[in-house]
Amino acid sequence: MPTYIYGQSSPSLGDANLRKPMVIEIIEKKFEYLRKEKTLNIYGTVTFGTTAGFSGILANLIFRHCFKVKHDALKTYASLTTLPFLSTIVSCELLVRHALYSGNISRENCVLRSSLIGIVCGVLYPIALAFSKNGRLAVKYHTVPLPPKGRVLLYWLLLCQTEIKAMVIPLILQTALGIYHGLEHYTIFESTLEKTVHED
Repeated sequence: MPTYIYGQSSPSLGDANLRKPMVIEIIEKKFEYLRKEKTLNIYGTVTFGTTAGFSGILANLIFRHCFKVKHDALKTYASLTTLPFLSTIVSCELLVRHALYSGNISRENCVLRSSLIGIVCGVLYPIALAFSKNGRLAVKYHTVPLPPKGRVLLYWLLLCQTEIKAMVIPLILQTALGIYHGLEHYTIFESTLEKTVHED
């Protein structure tokens, strides 16, 4: 049987009924903050990945032109669009978002990681992938005369050195987007955290 100390008011049914809507309201607000934050993060990451996909298309276009490749256009364009896109999204999720919500990185670190993802996944990876795929097709279909044995790589690099300069455009774009993406992620995370703590 419950005992009550003299002078201590026992919790009434009315108090419990008042607390319940307040708790539900706080939980709903937290879910709303998280939903908005997640939506903004998804849009930002998808945009970042999409620009990496366009970078892959440009890289493929350049190397197909340099190597005079006319075969397997759909296959190369499909892989050069989807692989940079997916690698950017996965890298952002693992190296930026997951680390951010684990509390392991600062604002500067977040921006640095995001910009490096933009450079590596959005520029260097598409270039390497396009070079590899179209180089193999050039050898397979003999679209470019091969140099003496042992100098193939150098020959191809010299062959593409003028056109490859066009990749400076996505390099600048991906770096700028990476910085913006990192700042946006950190700002949204900080804002959500402050609002959640304030509601507590």
